Amino acid sequence: MSEPLTLYKLIILYMLEKVDFPLTNAQISGFVLDKGYTTYFHLQQAISELIDSELIESKTIRNSSYFEITAQGRQTLSYFEDQISDEIKSDISTFFKENIIQMREELSAVADYYKSEVEGYQVRCRLKKNDFSVVDLTIAVPTEEAAAAVCMNWKEKSQDIYENLIEFLM
Repeated sequence: MSEPLTLYKLIILYMLEKVDFPLTNAQISGFVLDKGYTTYFHLQQAISELIDSELIESKTIRNSSYFEITAQGRQTLSYFEDQISDEIKSDISTFFKENIIQMREELSAVADYYKSEVEGYQVRCRLKKNDFSVVDLTIAVPTEEAAAAVCMNWKEKSQDIYENLIEFLM
């Protein structure tokens, strides 16, 4: 294992250890690539090797991969965290301070769809706050295109839909 790849893995583990929710591939990539630490290819190689060695877990929903650190990953990080420079740790801390609200909001509105047993598709839209489900809604739509559109729009409009729903029902 080359030394730079080891550092990239430690950065990923450190990032995942510092938050209490899963990070997406886009969020991790956004930080690492914006700072110029490595290329997209090397970052994806590091992520893949972390998954293979069970130091992180991956879950894919629609087109997004979500990552969480495992107990084994936490233990490994505790042994090697001192190999991450204070400057990099500071960059990570600043990144989270500037982006944490947006990152949490991206996770709070989740939508997925599947083929219905009868006809069309079922779209499940959820809005969560601190792991508590505020809205859990399943909608039937006629086509896969419609299902994909509902999933995309849910992320942007879920808060407004929730507020209108509460107002309408009360």
